[in-house]
Parts: sequence; C-alpha cells; structure tokens
Amino acid sequence: MNLILQLILLVLGFTMLVKGADWFVEGASGLAEKFGIPQLVIGLTIVAMGTSMPEAAVSIAAALKGSADITIGNVLGSNILNVFLILGLTSVVTKVAVGESTIKYEIPFVILITVIMMILGNTDGEIAFAEGVSLWILFLGYLAYLLKMALDNKTGGSEEEAPEEEKPLWKLLVGIVVGAACIVLGSDISVDAASEIARMFGLSERMIGLTIVAFGTSLPELVTSVAAATKGKADIAIGNIVGSNIFNILFVVGTTALVTPVAYASNFIIDSIVSAVSCCLLWLFVSKKKHLDRKDGIMFLVGYAVYFVYLLIG
Repeated sequence: MNLILQLILLVLGFTMLVKGADWFVEGASGLAEKFGIPQLVIGLTIVAMGTSMPEAAVSIAAALKGSADITIGNVLGSNILNVFLILGLTSVVTKVAVGESTIKYEIPFVILITVIMMILGNTDGEIAFAEGVSLWILFLGYLAYLLKMALDNKTGGSEEEAPEEEKPLWKLLVGIVVGAACIVLGSDISVDAASEIARMFGLSERMIGLTIVAFGTSLPELVTSVAAATKGKADIAIGNIVGSNIFNILFVVGTTALVTPVAYASNFIIDSIVSAVSCCLLWLFVSKKKHLDRKDGIMFLVGYAVYFVYLLIG
C-alpha cells in the first residue's frame, strides 16, 4: 500500500511541476516584454532562481539533517542533469539559440566555479564557513554582472517577436508566484516520494542524491526549459540552465556552507569532473554555430546514459 501511495504522490508532484512551470514561463516572459528586459536576463535570474528553489530547499534541509552526501550529490547531479539530460531533450525537441554573452561569459563562468568548488571541497574534505563566504562573494559579483547586462541591453530581446496579447501586470505576477509555488511544492512532493521508493529498493544515499533527488529537483528546469523552447523563448531555455547551474553552486552550496560545514567525499571528484566536462562540451558545441541542434541533443543524452551506467556499476 505504501508503494502505491508514493507512486500517486509522485504523479501528483509531476503534474504540479508541469503546470507550475507553464505559468512561470508565461509570467516571466510576459514581464520581460512589458518592461523591455532581455529574455536571456529573465532566464538567468527569475526563471533560473525560481527553478533552483527545490535544490536550495533540499540541500539546506539535507545538510541540517546530516545528510551531506545528498547536499553535494544533489547539486552536482542536478548540474549534470541540466546540461546532459535537460538541454539534450530540449535541443532534440527544437533548435536552441545561444547568445553571444552566454558563450563568452556565462558558460566559462560555470566551468570555473565548478572547478573552484571541486578544489575547495577536495582541499580538506569539506566546504566550510569561510569557503561559503567566498562562494557568496562570487554570487554577488554574478548578480552585479546581470544587473549591468540588463541595463546595457534594456531594449533587446523580444522586440523581433510577433506581438502577443498583453496581459495586465497583476496577472503576470500572479502567474510567476503561483507557478513558483507549484514548482517548489510539486518538487518537494516528487522528491520525497521518489526517495521513499528508492529506499524501498535499497539504493544508497549518494546514489539517491545524484539520481533520484537530482532528477526530482531538476524537474522544474526540465519542464520550464522545454516549455520555453517550444514557445519560442529559447533565451529563457538556455539562460535557465546556465543560470541554474551557477545558482546551484554559488547560492545553494554557499548558503548551506554558511549554515553548517558541507562534507565533500572523495568520490564526488569524478562527479565534479563530469559536471565540468558537460559544460565544456556545451561550450564546444555552441562556440561556432551559436545554437544547439538535434545532433547535439542526442550526444548529450548519450553522455548522460554513459554517466548513469557509471553510477550503477560504480
């Protein structure tokens, strides 16, 4: 009976995620159009942070409960999933254009901070308070960069698109708030149910963190990115993934380290390398042609399949 209950909760959580992401994208893109904010900036900020709320909540809660393997595993697993699985699926569905600033600055920045987190964690086996402060300083610098980009490109983004029926501001804000609430609550229900099911089948905490919890907390990014891409909001799709990866490392790990030291097990080095390699491949694919296509998406999906097999046999 417990298994059936958990499966029902899993489906309920997924349903809330899908609807919540749809409302969230509609509200965020409408807000961007109303105020002349580039779609990429909206993707890198509101959408990225909104869809990363589950990672933040799960990681901080896990750290406080002493489940550090879930904390780091969740962040690394989510970042790998974001690139290999989510961008892979999104680019199989539709071509994903990638902006110049994303190629020049944001993707290299993700690679850099992934390596920094690996070095910080591997130095003494944990990410402590001082290291959390350093991650937060980088996060504040990233926010300053986004603010500058928004001011420099205030008229960019959505003007070339066909005009849509403009919704009142209050409806857009309600869509963002209600959508974000459904995303967080749906993710929470999904993760709890999936973790319970995984434990019934005897999976380890590290495996749960890198797969079940990572997938559950990455579901918002998945449904949001696919929804954004299919609605012609490709900048939101790519911004959401890159922004979420940055947010996961700097804010989620940084904030968790401020609350309590986060243990970094030696076997997370491989996962950190895979995360960095996934971003390097993304950078390589988009550097010349400025977009991801179906062939790239298939290669990403194959990459995740190989990584998943490693987790199963490792």
